[in-house]
This record gives sequence, structure tokens and C-alpha cells, in this order.
Amino acid sequence: MTQPQFPPLFTGEAVTRDPFAQACARAVEGCDAGLVLYDLAADRLRAAIVFAPETALQDALAALPVCGVGFQNALGALGPPEVAVHLGWDGPIYVNGGRCGAFRVAASPSDPEAEPDWLVVGLDLWLWPATDEGGLTPDQTALYAEGCAEVDAVELLEAWVRHTLVGLNSWADDGLASLHREWGGLAHGKGTDIDVLGQAGHFVGVDERFGLLLRQGDTTRLIALTELLETLP
Repeated sequence: MTQPQFPPLFTGEAVTRDPFAQACARAVEGCDAGLVLYDLAADRLRAAIVFAPETALQDALAALPVCGVGFQNALGALGPPEVAVHLGWDGPIYVNGGRCGAFRVAASPSDPEAEPDWLVVGLDLWLWPATDEGGLTPDQTALYAEGCAEVDAVELLEAWVRHTLVGLNSWADDGLASLHREWGGLAHGKGTDIDVLGQAGHFVGVDERFGLLLRQGDTTRLIALTELLETLP
């Protein structure tokens, strides 16, 4: 297998176990920002990027939608133009309407107003279905089952990191306005009733920090991105 090539300041390393968990462990040990751990299996692409934000966690978590938009841009550049990618607020990736994977996020410390020592965003993408019985899980799909069989997983991983870097640079230079516009056009379920983190309501939109605005009856509840942080074992 060809080894992925990443932009300067990013260092790739293949692993055989959960890249997200290992990236978090390496971050705790003090690894450099820009570490990309990945596991490229025949039916699954898993990867994680270590970040070292220089802002409060509640602001730094914009890295999650940056990574999501980066993935959409990467697949958009490599896949057929008719393939539609949408992003669930809480991490799911949808391809042509079916769930095809998800993003994960962790950071430490978890105080929203504190600058985190590290932040890790993980990608888990299904390349081939787990079973040929697609009718058993009609809401789930896999990348190669959606007309993307010609998309090389190594190239997709490279493109994801590359487009994510473009998004990070845009954020640093121009703020989050363009990210809000682009992510808003990809938001799965926006304007509909959804259930997220055990809360049901109408997906109104997001606030300036990408917190979910969920209308429940006469009130609108704000669910911050910090609610998506995974607790390390």
C-alpha cells in the first residue's frame, strides 16, 4: 500500500488499533501537534489528527466542523459530482442520505473557558458494507456502495488532511464566517425535527460557536459543542 503524504507540519503514522484512542494517548504523552494516526483497512478508513489550540476550548472546537467540511471538500474533489455528502451536528457523516461514518472529538482539559493542552478529531469512514443484506440497515451505507468505488482511500485521507489545513488557515486568517456558510449548507437535518444526545426538537441552526440551537416547544435549547467531547478511559 502506498504511504500517505501529508502537508508540512503534519506527520503520518500507520497503526493497527483505534487511531482516535491512540492519538488521545499520544497527546497525553505530549506528542507534537499535526500527528496523523491512521488505519487503512479494506472496508474501513480510520484516522485522527492531534491539534494544539491556542484559544479557549469552546472556540477551539470549531476544529470539528472544519474537519467535517474538509472531508466533504476532499470527497467532492475525488468522487463523482452527483455524490452528496452531509454532516450531522453531533458527528455523523451521510453519503447520499445514508450514514457512512462519523467524526469524534476529545480534548483536555475539558473546561470550556480554558485553553486545552490538546484536541483530537477522529474520522471513521465505512468503505464497504458490513453485510450484503443492505435492506436490513437502509439508513446506513458505505462509500464504495454509493458510486465512489474509484476513490482511493489513501488519496482520500491525504485530501482530507490537506483540505482541513486549508480550512484551518482560512479560520486563522478570516474568522469563521465562511465556515459557517459552508457547514450550514451541509448540515444534515437542519430545519427538521431531530433527536441528538437524548434531546428531541427542531434543528433551528447553530450559534457563533457552532452550538446546536434546538427548538423545544416555546423555548430554544443551546447544546454546546463541548457536549460532544468523549471521556477518555
